[in-house]
Amino acid sequence: MAEPPLDPSKARILLCNDDGIQASGLKCLERIALSLSDDVWIVAPEDEQSGAGHSLTLRYPLRVRKISDRRFAVDGTPTDAVLLALRLIMTDHPPDLVLSGVNRGGNLGEDVTYSGTIAAAMEGTLLGVPSIALSQVVGDGQPTKWATAEHHAPQVIRKLLSVPWPKNVFMNVNFPNVMAQAVTGVDMAVQGQRKLGDQLVEKVDPRGRPYYWIGPLRDEEPTPGESDLSAVAGGAIAVTPLYLDLTHQPTLATLKAAFQ
Repeated sequence: MAEPPLDPSKARILLCNDDGIQASGLKCLERIALSLSDDVWIVAPEDEQSGAGHSLTLRYPLRVRKISDRRFAVDGTPTDAVLLALRLIMTDHPPDLVLSGVNRGGNLGEDVTYSGTIAAAMEGTLLGVPSIALSQVVGDGQPTKWATAEHHAPQVIRKLLSVPWPKNVFMNVNFPNVMAQAVTGVDMAVQGQRKLGDQLVEKVDPRGRPYYWIGPLRDEEPTPGESDLSAVAGGAIAVTPLYLDLTHQPTLATLKAAFQ
């Protein structure tokens, strides 16, 4: 059963992220959302939760800080924030759309399994709300081109909402690291894969004990073809529909035959 098209001008929109309630990307997303609707709510983590994935806080209580009538901070993960928004804060009138981001940095290839930005959209989808994750690709040591996402996101969101989506599908949108006027188009892209780099950086603390930083993935070799990595490398906006059912159907069929 597909979700019907949605008119964003009539929608109540919930915003979340994984960079925290004070993040520049969330302020960018708020401007994007207000260009679509005048009914915009924010429920976001109190602090940065990058790499939190789809984690849910179960072993300590959560607190909600009300900042204003439509702005709340949660001392938990992006998943916690969306769950509390729908099950506590907005129960009288739940959102029609969840927008997550705008993340500082792309969520491409394997990033989708680690990303708190993606997780907020996953949680919205699990709770029955159409959801879109948005990320702005950035280069090392470069300023983030928020204007690119802000300029292009409203039209991309309107287009996405104009078509029906199957159940358990949400959208992952990545804006390339180019100026807004240099964007080459919008590519419908598959989730890419990339070569992993040296993940661990070892250091020594003042007491002589080693400690480790998990480094970034290497993306200098984008997957060829119609992948999200290739799209943004070519200056295009990458749109990837992601599906919550992780079952690999061909392998399932093979296993059924093997166990008969």
